[in-house]
Amino acid sequence: MNKLQGFVDFCKMVQPQSREDIKRFFEGVIFFPYDNELGLQAFLFFNLKNYFPLCTDLLLFEKSPNGKNTEFGKCDFVYLSSNGRITLIETKFIVTGSTGKTERTRRNDHRSKVFKQVIDLRKEFSSTWDIPVNLIDCCVFTTEDLTHREEAGEIQAKHVSIATLKQWQQDEKNRLETNVIVNPTIKSTKIAVDSLNCKLTH
Repeated sequence: MNKLQGFVDFCKMVQPQSREDIKRFFEGVIFFPYDNELGLQAFLFFNLKNYFPLCTDLLLFEKSPNGKNTEFGKCDFVYLSSNGRITLIETKFIVTGSTGKTERTRRNDHRSKVFKQVIDLRKEFSSTWDIPVNLIDCCVFTTEDLTHREEAGEIQAKHVSIATLKQWQQDEKNRLETNVIVNPTIKSTKIAVDSLNCKLTH
């Protein structure tokens, strides 16, 4: 068994939830928005092919390279791609409308951090699983166009505007509320969503 297949098998063991389970979790995020970052992740999950068309199977969500030790952080999304490669995607909700020195500093920190995170995670995934670095693609998904940054030459940077994101969230909430076959665990209580969240991210 090659190293890549070993990694894929490990992912299925560490995060065995089906795509339907994860779909319900992100639908719950739409109904009970915890924070902007999760909202952005929900948008990407449901609109993945519009931004990263080669990604096929979600292997890990909010997991560390070895599935346990978080010393090197957690990767937001790890996908298997149709070309047989691993794709790491880090998300970052960047507030673009605020002004002032503090907000400008925060935006600059977020811009730099999201690129650094995905680069560092690629090194860790490669080292932990002995997968060549050139078989691991790095991507970032944010609420600001970062394609002009130097790091974007090595990393695929995609974005959605905050206005588009908020409109999508409202449209999806309206759609789910009027859908008679919507799963009742999505609409019932926040507890149900919290429960699935624990299973996905721990």
